[in-house]
Amino acid sequence: MSRPLRLSFPGAIYQITSRGNARSAVYLGDDDRRGFLDLLAECITKFNWICHAYCLMDNHYHLLIETPDANLQVGMRQLNGVCTQQFNRRHARVGHVFQGKYKAILVDKDRTRLGVKS
Repeated sequence: MSRPLRLSFPGAIYQITSRGNARSAVYLGDDDRRGFLDLLAECITKFNWICHAYCLMDNHYHLLIETPDANLQVGMRQLNGVCTQQFNRRHARVGHVFQGKYKAILVDKDRTRLGVKS
């Protein structure tokens, strides 16, 4: 069974989640968290994203991202790919850090205002 197509259009808002491989920790300390947030800030600038919210848990993260330029896929490839490279370099490891692809749920702006239902 193939993966469902990802909807992408200018001005879309997504609730994004990416979990550690085998539910393993993706942040082993504050240096990992700072590194992820620095990388997220770079992606926000590079891809013209608007980050409405984020939450870093030990083994996954949540983002609420708006994409004025309909470029979520390329930005997420950069975010998770570089994050994996940095994590593996920092901890002298190899292999996957994240379990499969990220999950992105399209937020309906007409019915929901950033988590507050009308």
